[in-house]
Amino acid sequence: MEGSMIRSSLRNGMPVYGTHIAGLENPVTDAMRSSIQLDFVFICTEHMPLDRGEVSRMCIHYRSQGISPIVRIPYPSPELAAMYLDGGAEGITAPYVESRKEVEALVGAVRYRPIKGAFLNDILAGRRNPAHKLQTYLDEFNRNTYLIIGIESTEAVRSLDDLISVKGVDGVFIGPHDLTCSMEIPEQYDSPEFTKAVSQVIVTCRKQGIGAGIHMDLTSERARQFIKAGMNFMLHSSNITIMKDALTKDLKTLRQEYQSFRSS
Repeated sequence: MEGSMIRSSLRNGMPVYGTHIAGLENPVTDAMRSSIQLDFVFICTEHMPLDRGEVSRMCIHYRSQGISPIVRIPYPSPELAAMYLDGGAEGITAPYVESRKEVEALVGAVRYRPIKGAFLNDILAGRRNPAHKLQTYLDEFNRNTYLIIGIESTEAVRSLDDLISVKGVDGVFIGPHDLTCSMEIPEQYDSPEFTKAVSQVIVTCRKQGIGAGIHMDLTSERARQFIKAGMNFMLHSSNITIMKDALTKDLKTLRQEYQSFRSS
């Protein structure tokens, strides 16, 4: 799915499906993964030790397969956002966003690239509009780019209306681990307080025509209430987690069957 289709789906409430990919690994396994019906892949440079070259190769590969690459940058930085877009990313996720100023700077990098400096500041402040010829160019140059901001603290939840009111925000990403820690209920993902906060963020975003999602096992029971609330940015688990869980289950079964065979 091209970035422009992801952006449109997020805003229109249509679901888009993807997973966190930890690395490029090797061409054989990557070709196999590309046969899965993914709309996007989520590539994390905040918590994963991936260098710029590897991330660029991943982005270019998945784009060639019709899968939109989203890169989570290490922190809210317009410079990093532009850098990864130049390397092949279509979507940018900025973690732990808390201020309108951060959002505006990110919008500038994602939607007005390659304009920078005083010219960009004037555009973002409403003091200047790009000439028709330039705006046409920017629309085409950034046709497949989109911005997802990270809502991962109580401050971000309180400021949500202001953050998503910035024109150019396409979706929000709820970080469950950081949010529970900010709420002082670390990793209590079944807490009614946490469930209420996440559901309210999703409802608020969808009312404003903004996509919303949370990174978790979306096949779990606890995810159903978030889907019911209107979640449409469906970031399901990660390739390494799914592999670990499946292999752990299979090996346990094999060991039990082996012991049963040896005991008979």
